[in-house]
Amino acid sequence: MPGLILIPAIAFGLALILSPVSIRLGRRWGLVDRPGGRRQHRAIIPRIGGVALFGGFVGAILLMRLLPTTWLPATADPKEAQRWLGLLVGSSFVAGFGLLDDRFEFGPWPQYAAQFAAGVISIVFIIFIERINNPFGPNPIIFPPLLIWLLTIFWFMGAMNTINWLDGIDGLATTVAVIVALVLAIHMLRTGQQSVALLALALLGSALGFLLFNFPPARVFMGSVGAYFLGYVLAALGLIAGARVATVLLVMGLPVLDVAWLIWWRWRHGRPLGQGDRNHLHYRLQAKGFSERQIVLGYGAFCALFGVISLMTASTLAKGGALLALLLVGGFIIRWASPRAELQQHQIQE
Repeated sequence: MPGLILIPAIAFGLALILSPVSIRLGRRWGLVDRPGGRRQHRAIIPRIGGVALFGGFVGAILLMRLLPTTWLPATADPKEAQRWLGLLVGSSFVAGFGLLDDRFEFGPWPQYAAQFAAGVISIVFIIFIERINNPFGPNPIIFPPLLIWLLTIFWFMGAMNTINWLDGIDGLATTVAVIVALVLAIHMLRTGQQSVALLALALLGSALGFLLFNFPPARVFMGSVGAYFLGYVLAALGLIAGARVATVLLVMGLPVLDVAWLIWWRWRHGRPLGQGDRNHLHYRLQAKGFSERQIVLGYGAFCALFGVISLMTASTLAKGGALLALLLVGGFIIRWASPRAELQQHQIQE
Protein backbone atom coordinates (compact mmCIF):
# COMPACT_ATOMS: atom_id res chain seq x y z
CA MET A 1 0.00 0.00 0.00
CA PRO A 2 1.29 3.54 -0.72
CA GLY A 3 1.18 4.48 2.96
CA LEU A 4 3.72 1.81 3.90
CA ILE A 5 6.25 3.56 1.68
CA LEU A 6 5.10 7.16 2.04
CA ILE A 7 5.00 7.35 5.87
CA PRO A 8 8.63 6.34 6.51
CA ALA A 9 9.70 8.55 3.58
CA ILE A 10 7.91 11.54 5.12
CA ALA A 11 9.45 10.82 8.54
CA PHE A 12 12.89 10.53 6.97
CA GLY A 13 12.48 13.78 5.08
CA LEU A 14 11.20 15.70 8.10
CA ALA A 15 14.07 14.47 10.31
CA LEU A 16 16.51 15.37 7.56
CA ILE A 17 15.11 18.92 7.44
CA LEU A 18 14.74 19.37 11.20
CA SER A 19 18.22 18.11 12.16
CA PRO A 20 20.01 21.25 10.85
CA VAL A 21 17.28 23.33 12.51
CA SER A 22 17.99 21.63 15.85
CA ILE A 23 21.70 22.36 15.38
CA ARG A 24 21.05 26.07 14.89
CA LEU A 25 18.59 26.24 17.79
CA GLY A 26 20.99 24.40 20.09
CA ARG A 27 23.74 26.89 19.36
CA ARG A 28 21.41 29.88 19.63
CA TRP A 29 19.99 28.76 22.98
CA GLY A 30 23.34 27.60 24.35
CA LEU A 31 22.16 23.99 24.63
CA VAL A 32 25.47 22.43 23.68
CA ASP A 33 27.92 19.86 25.05
CA ARG A 34 31.51 20.99 25.48
CA PRO A 35 34.49 18.62 25.56
CA GLY A 36 35.41 17.23 28.95
CA GLY A 37 34.08 14.83 31.57
CA ARG A 38 32.45 11.74 30.14
CA ARG A 39 32.22 13.30 26.69
CA GLN A 40 35.46 12.97 24.75
CA HIS A 41 34.38 14.82 21.60
CA ARG A 42 36.63 17.64 20.40
CA ALA A 43 34.13 20.29 19.33
CA ILE A 44 31.14 22.08 20.85
CA ILE A 45 28.12 20.00 19.76
CA PRO A 46 24.42 20.99 20.08
CA ARG A 47 22.51 18.51 22.22
CA ILE A 48 18.85 18.87 21.21
CA GLY A 49 18.88 16.79 18.03
CA GLY A 50 16.07 14.73 19.54
CA VAL A 51 13.77 17.54 18.42
CA ALA A 52 14.33 16.29 14.86
CA LEU A 53 13.63 12.70 15.90
CA PHE A 54 10.41 13.72 17.58
CA GLY A 55 9.34 16.06 14.78
CA GLY A 56 9.97 13.50 12.06
CA PHE A 57 7.98 10.80 13.84
CA VAL A 58 5.06 12.90 15.04
CA GLY A 59 4.86 14.88 11.81
CA ALA A 60 4.64 11.68 9.76
CA ILE A 61 1.90 10.07 11.83
CA LEU A 62 -0.10 13.30 11.94
CA LEU A 63 0.16 13.65 8.16
CA MET A 64 -0.94 10.05 7.94
CA ARG A 65 -4.40 11.22 8.97
CA LEU A 66 -4.54 13.45 5.89
CA LEU A 67 -3.84 10.67 3.41
CA PRO A 68 -6.70 9.00 1.51
CA THR A 69 -8.00 6.02 3.44
CA THR A 70 -7.41 3.81 0.41
CA TRP A 71 -3.69 4.49 0.78
CA LEU A 72 -3.62 3.13 4.32
CA PRO A 73 -4.19 -0.38 5.64
CA ALA A 74 -7.43 -0.98 7.49
CA THR A 75 -7.61 -2.04 11.11
CA ALA A 76 -9.96 -4.40 12.89
CA ASP A 77 -8.96 -3.17 16.36
CA PRO A 78 -11.50 -0.64 17.71
CA LYS A 79 -9.02 0.50 20.36
CA GLU A 80 -6.17 1.24 17.98
CA ALA A 81 -7.04 4.96 17.74
CA GLN A 82 -6.86 5.24 21.53
CA ARG A 83 -3.41 3.66 21.60
CA TRP A 84 -2.33 5.88 18.71
CA LEU A 85 -3.38 8.92 20.73
CA GLY A 86 -1.59 7.57 23.77
CA LEU A 87 1.59 7.23 21.76
CA LEU A 88 1.29 10.87 20.71
CA VAL A 89 0.48 12.17 24.19
CA GLY A 90 3.15 10.09 25.93
CA SER A 91 5.90 10.82 23.45
CA SER A 92 5.08 14.54 23.50
CA PHE A 93 5.20 14.56 27.29
CA VAL A 94 8.60 12.84 27.55
CA ALA A 95 10.06 14.90 24.68
CA GLY A 96 8.92 18.10 26.39
CA PHE A 97 10.40 17.02 29.70
CA GLY A 98 13.60 15.92 27.96
CA LEU A 99 13.95 19.35 26.37
CA LEU A 100 13.58 20.95 29.79
CA ASP A 101 16.19 18.54 31.15
CA ASP A 102 18.57 19.55 28.37
CA ARG A 103 18.06 23.15 29.49
CA PHE A 104 18.09 22.81 33.29
CA GLU A 105 19.90 19.45 33.78
CA PHE A 106 17.60 17.99 36.44
CA GLY A 107 18.80 15.51 39.03
CA PRO A 108 17.80 11.83 39.02
CA TRP A 109 14.57 12.10 41.01
CA PRO A 110 12.73 14.55 38.72
CA GLN A 111 13.75 12.30 35.83
CA TYR A 112 12.40 9.20 37.57
CA ALA A 113 9.18 11.06 38.35
CA ALA A 114 8.72 12.01 34.68
CA GLN A 115 9.42 8.42 33.60
CA PHE A 116 6.87 7.15 36.13
CA ALA A 117 4.31 9.63 34.81
CA ALA A 118 5.00 8.47 31.25
CA GLY A 119 4.23 4.90 32.32
CA VAL A 120 0.96 6.05 33.86
CA ILE A 121 0.05 7.86 30.62
CA SER A 122 0.58 4.67 28.66
CA ILE A 123 -1.68 2.71 31.00
CA VAL A 124 -4.43 5.33 30.75
CA PHE A 125 -4.34 4.87 26.97
CA ILE A 126 -4.40 1.04 27.34
CA ILE A 127 -0.78 0.50 26.36
CA PHE A 128 0.24 -1.95 29.07
CA ILE A 129 1.56 -5.45 29.82
CA GLU A 130 -1.52 -7.53 30.52
CA ARG A 131 -0.39 -11.07 29.72
CA ILE A 132 2.50 -13.21 28.54
CA ASN A 133 2.62 -16.50 26.70
CA ASN A 134 2.82 -19.56 28.92
CA PRO A 135 5.84 -21.66 27.86
CA PHE A 136 4.36 -24.73 29.56
CA GLY A 137 0.74 -24.55 28.42
CA PRO A 138 -1.65 -23.31 25.74
CA ASN A 139 -3.26 -20.55 27.81
CA PRO A 140 -1.49 -17.20 28.42
CA ILE A 141 -0.64 -15.97 31.89
CA ILE A 142 -2.89 -12.99 32.70
CA PHE A 143 -1.65 -10.57 35.35
CA PRO A 144 -3.79 -8.97 38.09
CA PRO A 145 -4.31 -5.17 37.87
CA LEU A 146 -1.64 -4.24 40.43
CA LEU A 147 0.99 -6.31 38.64
CA ILE A 148 -0.06 -4.81 35.30
CA TRP A 149 0.66 -1.34 36.68
CA LEU A 150 4.00 -2.34 38.22
CA LEU A 151 5.27 -4.23 35.18
CA THR A 152 4.19 -1.56 32.71
CA ILE A 153 5.74 1.33 34.63
CA PHE A 154 8.94 -0.68 35.14
CA TRP A 155 8.99 -1.49 31.40
CA PHE A 156 8.74 2.16 30.35
CA MET A 157 11.19 3.43 32.96
CA GLY A 158 13.66 0.70 32.02
CA ALA A 159 13.43 1.48 28.31
CA MET A 160 13.93 5.22 28.77
CA ASN A 161 16.90 4.75 31.10
CA THR A 162 18.46 2.16 28.78
CA ILE A 163 18.38 4.53 25.80
CA ASN A 164 19.49 7.46 27.95
CA TRP A 165 22.49 5.54 29.31
CA LEU A 166 23.29 4.14 25.87
CA ASP A 167 23.60 7.65 24.41
CA GLY A 168 27.30 8.10 25.15
CA ILE A 169 28.89 7.35 21.78
CA ASP A 170 27.97 9.19 18.58
CA GLY A 171 25.13 7.41 16.79
CA LEU A 172 24.98 4.45 19.18
CA ALA A 173 21.49 4.89 20.63
CA THR A 174 20.10 5.94 17.24
CA THR A 175 21.56 2.87 15.52
CA VAL A 176 20.06 0.52 18.11
CA ALA A 177 16.69 2.29 17.75
CA VAL A 178 16.82 1.83 13.96
CA ILE A 179 17.32 -1.92 14.38
CA VAL A 180 14.55 -2.29 16.98
CA ALA A 181 12.11 -0.29 14.81
CA LEU A 182 12.99 -2.40 11.75
CA VAL A 183 12.54 -5.70 13.59
CA LEU A 184 9.19 -4.59 15.03
CA ALA A 185 8.01 -3.36 11.61
CA ILE A 186 8.89 -6.69 9.99
CA HIS A 187 7.12 -8.57 12.76
CA MET A 188 4.00 -6.41 12.45
CA LEU A 189 3.87 -6.71 8.67
CA ARG A 190 4.21 -10.46 8.60
CA THR A 191 1.59 -10.96 11.32
CA GLY A 192 -0.99 -8.83 9.49
CA GLN A 193 -0.68 -5.71 11.66
CA GLN A 194 -0.07 -3.36 8.74
CA SER A 195 -1.87 -0.42 10.32
CA VAL A 196 0.33 -0.62 13.42
CA ALA A 197 3.43 -1.23 11.31
CA LEU A 198 3.06 2.35 10.04
CA LEU A 199 4.09 3.57 13.50
CA ALA A 200 7.26 1.47 13.55
CA LEU A 201 8.05 2.52 9.98
CA ALA A 202 7.60 6.18 10.91
CA LEU A 203 10.10 5.75 13.75
CA LEU A 204 12.46 3.92 11.41
CA GLY A 205 12.36 6.75 8.86
CA SER A 206 12.82 9.44 11.49
CA ALA A 207 15.76 7.66 13.12
CA LEU A 208 17.48 7.08 9.77
CA GLY A 209 17.11 10.74 8.81
CA PHE A 210 18.59 11.86 12.13
CA LEU A 211 21.36 9.23 11.98
CA LEU A 212 22.89 11.02 8.99
CA PHE A 213 23.74 13.88 11.37
CA ASN A 214 24.37 11.75 14.48
CA PHE A 215 26.65 9.03 13.11
CA PRO A 216 30.28 9.52 14.18
CA PRO A 217 31.63 12.10 13.97
CA ALA A 218 28.30 13.56 15.10
CA ARG A 219 27.21 17.06 14.21
CA VAL A 220 24.42 16.95 16.80
CA PHE A 221 23.56 14.86 19.86
CA MET A 222 20.03 13.66 20.58
CA GLY A 223 20.12 14.85 24.20
CA SER A 224 17.53 13.96 26.81
CA VAL A 225 14.72 15.02 24.47
CA GLY A 226 15.77 12.32 22.00
CA ALA A 227 16.69 9.63 24.52
CA TYR A 228 13.40 9.92 26.42
CA PHE A 229 11.41 10.06 23.21
CA LEU A 230 13.09 6.98 21.71
CA GLY A 231 12.85 5.02 24.95
CA TYR A 232 9.15 5.74 25.35
CA VAL A 233 8.20 5.01 21.73
CA LEU A 234 10.22 1.78 21.55
CA ALA A 235 8.65 0.56 24.80
CA ALA A 236 5.16 1.49 23.56
CA LEU A 237 5.62 -0.12 20.14
CA GLY A 238 6.78 -3.32 21.80
CA LEU A 239 3.41 -3.50 23.58
CA ILE A 240 1.28 -2.22 20.71
CA ALA A 241 2.82 -4.93 18.51
CA GLY A 242 1.16 -7.60 20.62
CA ALA A 243 3.30 -7.50 23.78
CA ARG A 244 6.54 -8.35 21.97
CA VAL A 245 8.50 -7.83 25.18
CA ALA A 246 10.81 -10.77 24.46
CA THR A 247 11.49 -9.44 20.94
CA VAL A 248 12.50 -6.00 22.21
CA LEU A 249 14.61 -7.56 24.97
CA LEU A 250 16.42 -9.75 22.45
CA VAL A 251 17.27 -6.83 20.17
CA MET A 252 18.22 -4.50 23.04
CA GLY A 253 19.75 -7.27 25.13
CA LEU A 254 23.31 -5.97 25.26
CA PRO A 255 22.34 -2.40 26.30
CA VAL A 256 19.90 -3.82 28.88
CA LEU A 257 22.60 -6.10 30.32
CA ASP A 258 24.97 -3.16 30.53
CA VAL A 259 22.37 -1.14 32.48
CA ALA A 260 21.80 -4.07 34.87
CA TRP A 261 25.55 -4.48 35.37
CA LEU A 262 26.02 -0.75 35.99
CA ILE A 263 23.25 -0.68 38.59
CA TRP A 264 24.80 -3.66 40.37
CA TRP A 265 28.30 -2.16 40.21
CA ARG A 266 27.21 1.24 41.53
CA TRP A 267 25.19 -0.36 44.33
CA ARG A 268 28.12 -2.60 45.27
CA HIS A 269 30.52 0.34 45.42
CA GLY A 270 28.13 2.66 47.23
CA ARG A 271 27.70 5.08 44.34
CA PRO A 272 24.40 6.85 43.49
CA LEU A 273 22.56 4.90 40.80
CA GLY A 274 21.93 8.04 38.76
CA GLN A 275 25.50 9.32 38.87
CA GLY A 276 27.14 9.48 35.45
CA ASP A 277 30.53 7.85 34.89
CA ARG A 278 32.66 6.23 32.19
CA ASN A 279 31.95 2.68 33.33
CA HIS A 280 29.43 2.01 30.54
CA LEU A 281 30.34 -0.80 28.17
CA HIS A 282 30.76 1.53 25.20
CA TYR A 283 33.21 3.67 27.15
CA ARG A 284 35.17 0.62 28.28
CA LEU A 285 35.37 -0.63 24.69
CA GLN A 286 36.64 2.80 23.72
CA ALA A 287 39.30 2.55 26.42
CA LYS A 288 40.40 -0.75 24.90
CA GLY A 289 41.19 1.03 21.65
CA PHE A 290 38.03 0.59 19.59
CA SER A 291 36.91 3.59 17.57
CA GLU A 292 33.43 5.08 17.89
CA ARG A 293 32.43 3.71 14.49
CA GLN A 294 33.67 0.23 15.38
CA ILE A 295 31.67 0.29 18.62
CA VAL A 296 28.51 1.51 16.88
CA LEU A 297 28.80 -1.08 14.11
CA GLY A 298 29.61 -3.82 16.62
CA TYR A 299 26.58 -2.98 18.75
CA GLY A 300 24.48 -2.80 15.59
CA ALA A 301 25.65 -6.22 14.40
CA PHE A 302 24.99 -7.77 17.83
CA CYS A 303 21.48 -6.29 18.06
CA ALA A 304 20.69 -7.22 14.45
CA LEU A 305 21.80 -10.82 15.01
CA PHE A 306 19.43 -11.30 17.93
CA GLY A 307 16.75 -9.39 16.03
CA VAL A 308 16.96 -11.98 13.26
CA ILE A 309 16.83 -14.75 15.86
CA SER A 310 13.68 -13.21 17.35
CA LEU A 311 12.02 -13.11 13.92
CA MET A 312 12.97 -16.72 13.18
CA THR A 313 11.92 -18.03 16.59
CA ALA A 314 8.22 -18.61 17.13
CA SER A 315 7.86 -20.58 20.37
CA THR A 316 8.14 -19.06 23.82
CA LEU A 317 10.58 -21.75 24.94
CA ALA A 318 12.86 -21.04 21.98
CA LYS A 319 12.85 -17.32 22.76
CA GLY A 320 13.66 -18.15 26.36
CA GLY A 321 16.64 -20.14 25.13
CA ALA A 322 17.70 -17.23 22.93
CA LEU A 323 17.47 -14.88 25.90
CA LEU A 324 19.64 -17.26 27.92
CA ALA A 325 22.20 -17.35 25.10
CA LEU A 326 22.14 -13.56 24.97
CA LEU A 327 22.70 -13.41 28.73
CA LEU A 328 25.74 -15.67 28.45
CA VAL A 329 27.29 -14.00 25.41
CA GLY A 330 26.50 -10.46 26.58
CA GLY A 331 27.77 -11.25 30.07
CA PHE A 332 31.03 -12.54 28.61
CA ILE A 333 31.49 -9.34 26.56
CA ILE A 334 30.81 -7.13 29.58
CA ARG A 335 33.20 -9.16 31.74
CA TRP A 336 35.90 -9.15 29.05
CA ALA A 337 35.62 -5.36 28.66
CA SER A 338 35.85 -4.72 32.41
CA PRO A 339 39.15 -3.08 33.40
CA ARG A 340 41.52 -4.70 35.88
CA ALA A 341 40.73 -3.95 39.51
CA GLU A 342 43.76 -1.72 39.96
CA LEU A 343 42.75 0.41 36.95
CA GLN A 344 39.00 0.43 37.48
CA GLN A 345 38.85 3.41 39.81
CA HIS A 346 40.81 5.51 37.32
CA GLN A 347 38.68 4.33 34.39
CA ILE A 348 35.36 5.48 35.80
CA GLN A 349 36.33 9.02 36.69
CA GLU A 350 34.28 11.62 34.85
